Amino acid sequence: MKFIAQLIVSALAVIIVSMILPGVHVDNAFTALIVAAVLAFLNSIVKPVLVILTIPITVFTLGIFLLVINAGMILLAAKIVDGFHVDGFWVALLFSLLLSLVSSVFNALSGKNERKEN
Repeated sequence: MKFIAQLIVSALAVIIVSMILPGVHVDNAFTALIVAAVLAFLNSIVKPVLVILTIPITVFTLGIFLLVINAGMILLAAKIVDGFHVDGFWVALLFSLLLSLVSSVFNALSGKNERKEN
């Protein structure tokens, strides 16, 4: 149930960021839900492999290369999902940053990140 709630929050974030950012187009809410699911899959399977393979360049750039990996995940999701279009690398980079920001705001508003006191 928690995963479905997170997926819906991510889909809402995708819709909001696509409205804000020119160069990103999502056809409908169902497409946004598919994009959220594909990004969750890519971030859990593909991204860790890429992070391990790029440790030297990530250390050399003090972690900034991770932004490039995030943009690559967005571009890969755009190739996989019909109805989701991103105009280029820089738009994907900005989309990933804004998506993280909007998702964080939604999670804070929903109380997901509250600390449990014992």
